[in-house]
Amino acid sequence: MEKILYIKANFKEENDSYSLKLGRKFIEDYKVKNPNAHVKEIDLYQEDLAHLDHERIGIVFSPESNELTKYVEEFMEYDKYVIVAPMWNLSIPSILKTYIDHIVVAGKTFKYTEEGPVGLLENKKALHITARGGLYSEGPGADFEMGDRYLRTILGFMGIQDFNTFAFEQTGVFSPEQLNEMLEKKYKEAKKLTEEF
Repeated sequence: MEKILYIKANFKEENDSYSLKLGRKFIEDYKVKNPNAHVKEIDLYQEDLAHLDHERIGIVFSPESNELTKYVEEFMEYDKYVIVAPMWNLSIPSILKTYIDHIVVAGKTFKYTEEGPVGLLENKKALHITARGGLYSEGPGADFEMGDRYLRTILGFMGIQDFNTFAFEQTGVFSPEQLNEMLEKKYKEAKKLTEEF
C-alpha cells in the first residue's frame, strides 16, 4: 500500500491560504484517484517542534527511539511527500526548517562514506506546493528564490531525487477576482498533476 505524508507548514486557516487550498485540492483528488493509498496529514504548527539546542540535538541523534526521533522514523516509513509551505522572506517558514533538522539524521536518512555523503531515501517522491506574492519561478526574481531551492537540495541530499514544485505565483499582484480565476485554473492543474505523482 502506497503511503503519502502530507506536511503542512502554514499557520493560517485553510480558507485564508492559497498554498493550503491547493494542497487540499491536490490531496483530495489524489485520494479519489488512488483510493487504496494511505495518507497521513501532519500540521507542523500543531506539533511540539522546537529548534535543536545542545540537549535536543543529542536526543534527536540518539540511536534509541524517543519523542524527538519519532519525526525521522515516521518520515522514513513513507513513499511520497507532499509539502505545503508558502514563500516567506524568499525562503520557507522556520517551522519547516526546524522539522527538517529533526529528519536529516546521519545513519537514518543519509550516511557518510569515503566518497562523501549518500542519501538513504531512494525511490521516493516529493512535491512542494507553494504560493508566492511575486514571480520567482523565472525572470529576475528567480535569483532570490531560496525556499524551493533549499527543499530540492536537502531532500536530494537524503536521496529523494524525484522532486517537483507546484507554485501559485503573484498572489500579491492581482485583484481578488483575478486570483479566484487563477485559482480555478490551478485546481485543474492540481487534478492533472495527481496522474504524474
